[in-house]
Amino acid sequence: MQSTESRALCPTEAAELGQKLRTNVARALRGKPQVVRQAVETLVAGGHLLLEDVPGVGKTTLAHALARSIDASFQRIQFTSDLLPSDVLGAAMPELLEGRPTGALHFHEGPIFANVVLADEINRASPKTQSALLEAMSEARVSVDGETHILPDPFFVVATQNPTEHYGTSPLPESQLDRFQMRLSIGYPDPQNEAAVLRDDPGNRELPNLSAVLSRSELRRLRAGVDNVKLDDRVIGYLLGIVTETREHEALAVGASTRAALSLRRVAQARALLDERDFAIPEDVQELALPVLAHRVHVARHGGGEDGAEEAAWILREILDRVPVPL
Repeated sequence: MQSTESRALCPTEAAELGQKLRTNVARALRGKPQVVRQAVETLVAGGHLLLEDVPGVGKTTLAHALARSIDASFQRIQFTSDLLPSDVLGAAMPELLEGRPTGALHFHEGPIFANVVLADEINRASPKTQSALLEAMSEARVSVDGETHILPDPFFVVATQNPTEHYGTSPLPESQLDRFQMRLSIGYPDPQNEAAVLRDDPGNRELPNLSAVLSRSELRRLRAGVDNVKLDDRVIGYLLGIVTETREHEALAVGASTRAALSLRRVAQARALLDERDFAIPEDVQELALPVLAHRVHVARHGGGEDGAEEAAWILREILDRVPVPL
């Protein structure tokens, strides 16, 4: 008989847990239900999340709220220009016995060894330190001095970054961006919600009091449930049509890779499960294509923003309008 720990959650159970998680996170981040929804979908899909926006709109609040909503270990790493890879991953240190070195080395784990890791202002670190996350985010392990160390399960990275034109930032390379399943921008709240934030200050009042509504075992079971969500040929064909258009569009120098297509497939399955379905529909792919693909394509010539993010989003919207949605 399959144990409760390993049994995948059915769509009804998954939808109930997903709603609890979204409600809990939204206590701290007011007026951004779409951002909260997509952040939860990234978590359930087993990906990693990049939050990019100007300072002060709630990026770190969202990351903390997600971490507090899961009964799991949490570490926050403040990325700075002088941060070293060993400050993130850990290092092999001489073993001491009664204050004297024994000649042996012992690996001391860095802050990356947690279920939920907040990489705050990731683009303030040097490219060398940024690249230290590549193996961890791709394979949930790190290699130090020829030894491999497995990271906790589940493992989820939420990174924040300021726009790259801000002073003292180093743009993330394409290989690092590709490790993030979604890139989201929170944006300014509308006047009504901003007035509510000014009255209630949820970041200071609600965030410290958030309690976990999801256990590690439930998260693992949610992710196992995503594996069971079906995609028929028309959904696969629609997803492939979008990806192919990015590769053939005259304004894009680099289109979406197969890894990007797999990432979009996975998060579409997560949305279906959290919407109480065991099958994905074309609308799942359509609504998630922009946050999953925009940071993975490269604009041939751009003039707005160092990485061409605005142009990439505009081109992807054009592609989504062009590719017919199957009925």
